[in-house]
Amino acid sequence: MGRKVAWGVLSTAKIGTAKVIPAMQQGAATVIAAIASRDLASAQAAATQLGIPKAYGSYEELLADPAIEAIYNPLPNHLHVPWTLKALAAGKHVLCEKPIGLTAEEAGALIAARDASGKHVAEAFMVRFHPQWRRAREIVRSGEIGEVRAIQTAFSYFNADPNNVRNQADIGGGGLLDIGCYAVATARYIFGAEPERAAALVDFDPAFGTDRLTSGLLAFPGGRQVTFTCSTQLVSYQRVQIFGTKGRLEVEIPFNAPPGYGCSIGIDSGKDHFGSGIRRETVEACDQYTLQGDAFSRIILGDEAQEFGIEDAIANMRALDALARSGKSGGFERV
Repeated sequence: MGRKVAWGVLSTAKIGTAKVIPAMQQGAATVIAAIASRDLASAQAAATQLGIPKAYGSYEELLADPAIEAIYNPLPNHLHVPWTLKALAAGKHVLCEKPIGLTAEEAGALIAARDASGKHVAEAFMVRFHPQWRRAREIVRSGEIGEVRAIQTAFSYFNADPNNVRNQADIGGGGLLDIGCYAVATARYIFGAEPERAAALVDFDPAFGTDRLTSGLLAFPGGRQVTFTCSTQLVSYQRVQIFGTKGRLEVEIPFNAPPGYGCSIGIDSGKDHFGSGIRRETVEACDQYTLQGDAFSRIILGDEAQEFGIEDAIANMRALDALARSGKSGGFERV
């Protein structure tokens, strides 16, 4: 067994303690060596619960630990760029939760910081490491469903808790940054291109000021189009439909794929409207957070090249910025 990369986690955020940390602890190239909180007792409780050797009562202490090579940053959206910059300055590699920042302009500072530090930094879009998305892209590129011209995505959940960070507009809450970003990232992944124009219809929560319902349209080169709806106040649901000239591909659980579950992809020839032309492929059961963590660890170890760098994250933010502008202007915006 080869060497494992020693990771530290900034904060006891639920996404980390409930999903990402336990998954990364199963990795072949990853070890969670420390966790930090602004409250030492909170860090110690999380460390005890998860079997993490070190607990720190401040983020600065964690960044000062010379044994920590990489940082996982699951802080609220407005703290993604500031603490990623501090981690890079401390000589750590950084895997930062999505969205990489509040705007592309803010996130742009990470390029110079990465170059100055010589460390790797990436946005944590775990879905791109799941074999169902790798297989979906493979099918698209094979030409089996013809020329792919349209993608439709739906992603929603219901959360009306005023104390939840997703419902706090001043720190980057709202549906577009929280889950609409997945619709953009996976479309770019499938098309292998960047959108040129964007339009959005947005409904803002009157109490929170956050976008609780957004429908977006992205125009890609060659007449290809992406439509999506995301919401923080609708029934829990997610699905992606990829339409080609000869067939259709459906990703059943595209984003929150359950760990250990063999996800299903449907490939429809379009024979009829009753589904007799659909064949289903079940991909290997896995935990996409484990795969993401190990992929980044292998990059740090020099065992593989980085596929999705900070430039990719900023490109995703440019599309999100254009959608946000359109939601206010009411017209198409250039990406």
